[in-house]
Amino acid sequence: MNPATTSALPRLLLVEDDPISAAFLRDAASALPAEVHVTGNLAEARRAIAAMDFHLWLVDANLPDGRGETLLDAATSRHRTPAIAHTAADDAAARDHLLAAGFVEVLRKPLGVSFEFFPPKTDEMEATLWASIQRLAPLGPRFVSVTYGAGGSTRERTHATVKRIVAETELTPAAHLTCVAAAKDEVNEVVRSYKEAGVHAIVALRGDPVEGLGAAFAAHPQGYQSSVDLVAGIRRIGDFDISVSAYPEKHPESASLNEDLDMLKAKQDAGANRAITQFFFDNDSYFRYLDKADARGIRIPIIPGILPVQNFKQAAGFARRAGTSVPDWLARRFDGLDGDPETRKLVAAAVAVEQVYDLLDRGVTDFHFYTMNRADLVFAICHMLGMRPKADQAAA
Repeated sequence: MNPATTSALPRLLLVEDDPISAAFLRDAASALPAEVHVTGNLAEARRAIAAMDFHLWLVDANLPDGRGETLLDAATSRHRTPAIAHTAADDAAARDHLLAAGFVEVLRKPLGVSFEFFPPKTDEMEATLWASIQRLAPLGPRFVSVTYGAGGSTRERTHATVKRIVAETELTPAAHLTCVAAAKDEVNEVVRSYKEAGVHAIVALRGDPVEGLGAAFAAHPQGYQSSVDLVAGIRRIGDFDISVSAYPEKHPESASLNEDLDMLKAKQDAGANRAITQFFFDNDSYFRYLDKADARGIRIPIIPGILPVQNFKQAAGFARRAGTSVPDWLARRFDGLDGDPETRKLVAAAVAVEQVYDLLDRGVTDFHFYTMNRADLVFAICHMLGMRPKADQAAA
């Protein structure tokens, strides 16, 4: 960071350690008649504060251990520069605290969501899928992802769904791609076909064995041998936005959480842009995972994957196969509701909103929803987060 000191434009310093929020801020600030500098590195921010007399600066108030307020002290004591707080919190107490600390204004971080769908197997399921896409699209998700089945069993349907999203919507599709049952040449051809079709985002996964979860994974002899290998291969083909998986409670096949973190670090180093977690119900496990990832030097965003519980027995089965713990309190919430779908929907919405509110209160501003191709519950959760359809916002 070495701006020209002779610039006549006002200088604005943005301090934000989340790359997604930093990108949003950079885009928003690009329209300002100002010399804008963005950094997520605290040491760099301190050097910038020491070296330059910024006219205004904005800091992530959710930096850990009160470091946002520490930077505020450093800037205001040296230059008396007005500082704006950028925070995930949306309550009056948090705002009052930040104003009392010396920030001149408090801005709420933008919320970001993404949605996952699976390709339909029948005409009826296709109608349900597209109704869900049309219901959720006005919320302006960052992207929507489309899965593969076990062993790549839905490969052609995945490709067709992704290409239809490109052709018929303004959404950004992210196609799932795996290492399973395909040679490198086949996978590379799929990647190139996506690029030609205007698909620039891929979710790169090792994939489940052809026999399904629980079976031993065996890579194709001429294929990519791991998700790390796949990420590197995609990156060689083009400048794709690449998401990968992360497991707060470790992958069921991993020997330890440390082994999982080593794998995530390798995926980052191979070129991944972000990680999306397996769904979880214990938020503390997610934050412990973030701390361990940070200690390993993992700097890509780790977006929480949220599974709204449409059907508790089904969700518990998913969790068991994925190695995700199901807290006793969650089972008690759905106890006795097997034959009462209307009450079950209300409880499901309450449980999911409770989880995302807790994450939001603790600084999380991006969420990836596993929709199960059902829109209503996810739409309700997003509404409770304060999100509104883009058309409604434009009319307001």
